Amino acid sequence: MAEFVAKVARRINATAEEGKDYLDLSNCHLISFPDGVFKVLSSVTENIRVVNLADNEMKSLSVKFCSIFTQLKELNLHGNVLTKVPDAVVEMEHLSNINLSKNNFSVFPEKLTEMSELERIDLEGNNISDVPVEKLLSMPSLKWINLRSNPLNPQTVSALQSPHSFELLISEA
Repeated sequence: MAEFVAKVARRINATAEEGKDYLDLSNCHLISFPDGVFKVLSSVTENIRVVNLADNEMKSLSVKFCSIFTQLKELNLHGNVLTKVPDAVVEMEHLSNINLSKNNFSVFPEKLTEMSELERIDLEGNNISDVPVEKLLSMPSLKWINLRSNPLNPQTVSALQSPHSFELLISEA
Protein backbone atom coordinates (compact mmCIF):
# COMPACT_ATOMS: atom_id res chain seq x y z
CA MET A 1 0.00 0.00 0.00
CA ALA A 2 2.86 2.38 0.79
CA GLU A 3 4.09 2.09 -2.79
CA PHE A 4 0.72 3.39 -4.06
CA VAL A 5 0.75 6.30 -1.61
CA ALA A 6 4.25 7.17 -2.80
CA LYS A 7 3.14 6.90 -6.45
CA VAL A 8 0.21 9.27 -5.81
CA ALA A 9 2.47 11.74 -3.98
CA ARG A 10 5.07 11.71 -6.78
CA ARG A 11 2.47 12.28 -9.48
CA ILE A 12 0.73 15.07 -7.57
CA ASN A 13 4.01 16.82 -6.80
CA ALA A 14 5.12 16.56 -10.43
CA THR A 15 1.87 18.18 -11.58
CA ALA A 16 2.15 20.96 -8.99
CA GLU A 17 5.88 21.66 -9.35
CA GLU A 18 6.03 21.45 -13.12
CA GLY A 19 2.75 23.28 -13.71
CA LYS A 20 1.44 20.44 -15.87
CA ASP A 21 -2.02 20.69 -17.39
CA TYR A 22 -2.79 17.06 -16.54
CA LEU A 23 -2.97 14.88 -13.46
CA ASP A 24 -2.48 11.13 -13.88
CA LEU A 25 -3.54 9.09 -10.87
CA SER A 26 -4.42 5.99 -12.85
CA ASN A 27 -3.70 2.58 -11.40
CA CYS A 28 -3.11 3.81 -7.83
CA HIS A 29 -5.71 1.68 -5.99
CA LEU A 30 -7.69 4.79 -5.03
CA ILE A 31 -11.15 4.26 -3.55
CA SER A 32 -11.82 8.01 -3.65
CA PHE A 33 -10.04 11.17 -4.76
CA PRO A 34 -7.67 12.05 -1.89
CA ASP A 35 -8.78 15.21 -0.06
CA GLY A 36 -5.19 16.26 0.54
CA VAL A 37 -4.69 16.59 -3.22
CA PHE A 38 -6.92 19.67 -3.31
CA LYS A 39 -4.59 21.50 -0.93
CA VAL A 40 -1.38 20.51 -2.76
CA LEU A 41 -2.85 21.46 -6.14
CA SER A 42 -4.77 24.57 -5.01
CA SER A 43 -2.50 26.92 -6.96
CA VAL A 44 -2.69 24.94 -10.21
CA THR A 45 -6.20 23.45 -10.41
CA GLU A 46 -7.28 26.19 -12.82
CA ASN A 47 -4.58 25.03 -15.26
CA ILE A 48 -5.41 21.32 -15.14
CA ARG A 49 -7.30 20.25 -18.25
CA VAL A 50 -7.01 16.43 -18.05
CA VAL A 51 -7.45 14.12 -15.07
CA ASN A 52 -6.86 10.38 -15.43
CA LEU A 53 -8.28 8.28 -12.60
CA ALA A 54 -8.57 5.08 -14.66
CA ASP A 55 -8.13 1.61 -13.22
CA ASN A 56 -8.62 2.43 -9.57
CA GLU A 57 -11.32 1.23 -7.16
CA MET A 58 -13.29 4.47 -6.93
CA LYS A 59 -16.88 4.09 -5.76
CA SER A 60 -17.83 7.72 -6.19
CA LEU A 61 -16.73 11.09 -7.47
CA SER A 62 -17.12 13.88 -4.93
CA VAL A 63 -19.04 17.11 -5.36
CA LYS A 64 -15.84 18.85 -4.23
CA PHE A 65 -13.91 17.31 -7.14
CA CYS A 66 -16.48 18.60 -9.63
CA SER A 67 -16.57 22.09 -8.15
CA ILE A 68 -12.77 22.46 -7.97
CA PHE A 69 -11.80 21.01 -11.36
CA THR A 70 -14.18 23.25 -13.31
CA GLN A 71 -11.67 23.84 -16.14
CA LEU A 72 -11.30 20.16 -17.04
CA LYS A 73 -11.69 19.18 -20.67
CA GLU A 74 -11.09 15.42 -20.23
CA LEU A 75 -11.91 13.08 -17.36
CA ASN A 76 -10.98 9.40 -17.50
CA LEU A 77 -12.70 7.20 -14.92
CA HIS A 78 -12.42 3.93 -16.88
CA GLY A 79 -12.20 0.73 -14.83
CA ASN A 80 -13.55 1.85 -11.46
CA VAL A 81 -16.70 0.76 -9.58
CA LEU A 82 -18.79 3.91 -10.05
CA THR A 83 -22.57 3.61 -10.12
CA LYS A 84 -23.39 7.29 -10.63
CA VAL A 85 -21.90 10.74 -11.11
CA PRO A 86 -22.80 13.60 -8.77
CA ASP A 87 -25.23 16.28 -9.96
CA ALA A 88 -22.35 18.74 -9.53
CA VAL A 89 -20.72 17.25 -12.64
CA VAL A 90 -22.53 20.01 -14.56
CA GLU A 91 -20.19 22.52 -12.88
CA MET A 92 -17.44 21.11 -15.08
CA GLU A 93 -18.75 23.26 -17.90
CA HIS A 94 -15.69 22.89 -20.16
CA LEU A 95 -15.69 19.08 -20.05
CA SER A 96 -15.70 17.71 -23.60
CA ASN A 97 -14.67 14.08 -23.04
CA ILE A 98 -15.68 11.69 -20.25
CA ASN A 99 -14.72 8.04 -20.07
CA LEU A 100 -16.93 6.01 -17.72
CA SER A 101 -16.34 2.66 -19.39
CA LYS A 102 -16.05 -0.53 -17.37
CA ASN A 103 -17.76 0.75 -14.23
CA ASN A 104 -20.98 -0.40 -12.52
CA PHE A 105 -23.55 1.99 -14.01
CA SER A 106 -26.99 0.42 -14.32
CA VAL A 107 -28.67 3.76 -15.05
CA PHE A 108 -27.49 6.20 -17.72
CA PRO A 109 -25.99 9.26 -15.93
CA GLU A 110 -28.54 11.78 -17.23
CA LYS A 111 -26.75 14.81 -15.78
CA LEU A 112 -24.28 14.35 -18.63
CA THR A 113 -27.02 15.35 -21.09
CA GLU A 114 -27.10 18.81 -19.45
CA MET A 115 -23.46 19.49 -20.32
CA SER A 116 -23.40 21.68 -23.40
CA GLU A 117 -19.69 21.22 -24.24
CA LEU A 118 -19.63 17.43 -23.90
CA GLU A 119 -18.52 15.86 -27.20
CA ARG A 120 -17.56 12.30 -26.24
CA ILE A 121 -19.16 9.90 -23.75
CA ASP A 122 -17.76 6.42 -23.23
CA LEU A 123 -20.01 4.09 -21.23
CA GLU A 124 -18.84 0.79 -22.72
CA GLY A 125 -19.00 -2.25 -20.46
CA ASN A 126 -21.55 -1.13 -17.89
CA ASN A 127 -25.00 -2.54 -17.15
CA ILE A 128 -27.17 0.16 -18.76
CA SER A 129 -30.41 -0.97 -20.40
CA ASP A 130 -32.18 2.35 -21.02
CA VAL A 131 -30.79 5.55 -22.55
CA PRO A 132 -32.47 9.00 -22.65
CA VAL A 133 -32.41 9.15 -26.45
CA GLU A 134 -34.31 12.45 -26.75
CA LYS A 135 -31.92 14.15 -24.33
CA LEU A 136 -28.90 12.80 -26.21
CA LEU A 137 -30.35 14.09 -29.47
CA SER A 138 -30.64 17.57 -27.97
CA MET A 139 -27.01 17.75 -26.82
CA PRO A 140 -25.49 20.51 -28.96
CA SER A 141 -21.86 19.32 -28.99
CA LEU A 142 -22.20 15.53 -28.78
CA LYS A 143 -20.15 13.87 -31.54
CA TRP A 144 -19.54 10.34 -30.22
CA ILE A 145 -21.03 7.95 -27.68
CA ASN A 146 -19.94 4.39 -26.92
CA LEU A 147 -22.59 2.10 -25.42
CA ARG A 148 -21.04 -1.23 -26.45
CA SER A 149 -21.31 -4.16 -24.05
CA ASN A 150 -24.39 -2.84 -22.25
CA PRO A 151 -27.65 -4.83 -22.09
CA LEU A 152 -29.64 -2.15 -23.97
CA ASN A 153 -33.34 -2.94 -24.20
CA PRO A 154 -34.85 -3.37 -27.70
CA GLN A 155 -36.82 -0.09 -27.50
CA THR A 156 -33.63 1.83 -26.76
CA VAL A 157 -31.75 0.13 -29.57
CA SER A 158 -34.62 0.90 -31.94
CA ALA A 159 -34.77 4.57 -30.86
CA LEU A 160 -31.01 4.87 -31.32
CA GLN A 161 -31.33 3.67 -34.92
CA SER A 162 -33.10 6.90 -35.91
CA PRO A 163 -30.95 9.58 -37.56
CA HIS A 164 -28.71 11.50 -35.20
CA SER A 165 -25.80 13.92 -35.45
CA PHE A 166 -23.29 11.86 -33.46
CA GLU A 167 -21.37 8.65 -34.02
CA LEU A 168 -22.90 5.83 -32.02
CA LEU A 169 -21.18 2.61 -31.01
CA ILE A 170 -23.45 -0.19 -29.78
CA SER A 171 -23.09 -3.96 -29.69
CA GLU A 172 -24.84 -5.78 -32.48
CA ALA A 173 -27.71 -7.95 -31.28
